Amino acid sequence: MDRIFSAVLLSLLLLLQSYGVWGAPPQPRGTLCRTKPTDLVFVIDSSRSVRPQEFEKVKVFVSRVIEGLDVGPNSTRVGVINYASAVKSEFSLKTHQTKAGLLQAVRRIEPLSTGTMTGLAIQFAISRAFSDSEGARLRSPNINKVAIVVTDGRPQDGVQDVSARARAAGIEIFAIGVGRVDMHTLRQIASEPLDDHVDYVESYSVIEKLTHKFQEAFCVVSDLCATGDHDCEQICISTPGSYKCACKEGFTLNNDGKTCSACSGGSGSALDLVFLIDGSKSVRPENFELVKKFINQIVESLEVSEKQAQVGLVQYSSSVRQEFPLGQFKNKKDIKAAVKKMDYMEKGTMTGQALKYLIDSSFSIANGARPGVPKVGIVFTDGRSQDYITDAAKKAKDLGFRMFAVGVGNAVEDELREIASEPVAEHYFYTADFRTISNIGKKLQMKICIEEDPCECKSIVKFQTKVEELIDSLQRKYILWKRIEALENKII
Repeated sequence: MDRIFSAVLLSLLLLLQSYGVWGAPPQPRGTLCRTKPTDLVFVIDSSRSVRPQEFEKVKVFVSRVIEGLDVGPNSTRVGVINYASAVKSEFSLKTHQTKAGLLQAVRRIEPLSTGTMTGLAIQFAISRAFSDSEGARLRSPNINKVAIVVTDGRPQDGVQDVSARARAAGIEIFAIGVGRVDMHTLRQIASEPLDDHVDYVESYSVIEKLTHKFQEAFCVVSDLCATGDHDCEQICISTPGSYKCACKEGFTLNNDGKTCSACSGGSGSALDLVFLIDGSKSVRPENFELVKKFINQIVESLEVSEKQAQVGLVQYSSSVRQEFPLGQFKNKKDIKAAVKKMDYMEKGTMTGQALKYLIDSSFSIANGARPGVPKVGIVFTDGRSQDYITDAAKKAKDLGFRMFAVGVGNAVEDELREIASEPVAEHYFYTADFRTISNIGKKLQMKICIEEDPCECKSIVKFQTKVEELIDSLQRKYILWKRIEALENKII
């Protein structure tokens, strides 16, 4: 979890711009990436030939595919079957109706580590996973039924007949083989055309390269910029199934979200921003140092002054400690120095107490808050709160504070939703793995403030560009770290 904290924090600030902290909400551009209503079941092999660290790679692959889906009871429903000598339903198509719930459930899956009864697993999918009682919808031309089978060996039972029955029942089957898998078995399992439904990777370490294929497969519309199906005047930026418009340097996006106007300059917008950071013992010192480092990189990208952005920082664990209030520091240099000096508290997780402090103290005039200036709170946690949060979370939103909630690892989805502002789905995030965080960045729309002079928001656009560069840098460093780790394991 060493690299998750900083990346999530950066992505949240991207979201602040995206949903109107500095102006009106952005207008959607293009056709959103919507999946045709789909019942999707993953059938994953966890036999003894799949080592624990390899099974973790499969879980990451599953999580990344889910991240790219339009999840909901009326769109895509997801279930997971885990199999070895026996078959286990990890969760059904009706169990989780949110993406965060699915990701947390995938994270909890454990390998079975026995034989390889692939045929039995496919039969289970037909009779149970795709049944009405398990949340599958009635067979219809408007509903896709898809199974993704992941296996690394030769099955100990037959797959040809049962796979044919599954296909005859209207289930489209993708077969993914890893390592020493029997390719003939994959072809017996998969739907036609085989070229589109059979995939092979040499090891679990590269299974994630298939993620994009499946995200594209489930997306009704793909690269609208490449096809020319957009109306951007200057720059079209493609996202999965959608796009956003942007402008060249020296221009700003007009209110129509399509055309650009030349900027004469700008000084940024006023904002009172307070970070509420979990300093509990589960975070660990090395992760806490990463949080400090990237808070400072964010500060470097802000226009900090008495008339523009003010930043406050609060750390909490078993108690709450104000590191510095809004307005104490008038420039980026002093803020960064104060962040570097912050000591890690390393105790419990009293999120409710921290929220109450945010309301009563952090956003008070006595602590530097400015009347009439937007108030934004970012709550960042990695675990379940040890106290009651409902009343304080509600009061913060009732007072007009824009609240974002970010959860990592063992964070509880229900608590994140209580903290987040409306619309809830746009104000809270959960991630189980660092590599899934890049998908959040892909969904964020470029936000230009809508002011009498739109160019006043030029600094915010520069800020977003800087944050996106930091996320890209994080990804590159993570990939390099994983390669070094793999080399060290081979040497050992």
